Amino acid sequence: MPYLSHIFLYPIKSVTGIQVNQWKVTKTGLEYDRQWMLVDEQQQFLSQRRLHKMARIKTRIQDDQLIVSAPGQTDLSLALEPLQQDSINVTIWHDQCSAQTISHIADQWFSEFLQTPCRLVYQPKTSQRPVSPQYAHASDQTSFSDGFPFLIAANASLALLNQKMGLSLSMQRFRPNLVISDSASYAEDTWRSINIGDISFRLPKPCSRCSVPQINPETAMTDKKEPLYTLSRTRKWNNKVYFGQNALHDNKGYLQVGDKLTIHQSGPAQPPLL
Repeated sequence: MPYLSHIFLYPIKSVTGIQVNQWKVTKTGLEYDRQWMLVDEQQQFLSQRRLHKMARIKTRIQDDQLIVSAPGQTDLSLALEPLQQDSINVTIWHDQCSAQTISHIADQWFSEFLQTPCRLVYQPKTSQRPVSPQYAHASDQTSFSDGFPFLIAANASLALLNQKMGLSLSMQRFRPNLVISDSASYAEDTWRSINIGDISFRLPKPCSRCSVPQINPETAMTDKKEPLYTLSRTRKWNNKVYFGQNALHDNKGYLQVGDKLTIHQSGPAQPPLL
């Protein structure tokens, strides 16, 4: 029976995530997941697509602090519940939403390591970012994710991809929130409505992949070929390649490694690949 084998949250968008055994689910997804984000001087979000070095930034949660570390830098401590600062409008792809600045010290820390001017911002609870109504209910919300509160992938799917590549890339390349074991490869393509433990999910859209999975999360070096080369041969549809499924949740609660996955509704594979 399929079960939840790994939980990852990414407090700062596009930097290294944190693996946990149990975590709280809030209205926007996993608590603290992508609640912080780096923006450039035009208030546009920054990611590894543009700054590969973001992969070298690590995070951990300790007591009531988010601890950020990077090679050659003194650790930066951030309050999990920041004091109210200035509000600015930030842009994530085609969305605009309100964010809160953190501090000049944080901005300087990231600007110095990344060698580019940037600011760290936070999504306060008063800022709401709806999910695209094309795929979601009016009440669905997300934080600073690319567009959905959850990304789900199966271990068997990665195993098959690695087999076709003759490599052993880690799941961290694909930055999922929830990893499922004991399913068939790409079984997640057919799931529409599922439960993981006590949390119910809808899976309306497969996840198209950019260049980020080519970045080694340990070194920030880019593989010019894989995994996009093999995905383009095996998982290409409408000029995009796909791995994993975007997901929306219907209730709050807790997720824990070992939670069983129950399939309530299935449908044709998305993307529609043979």
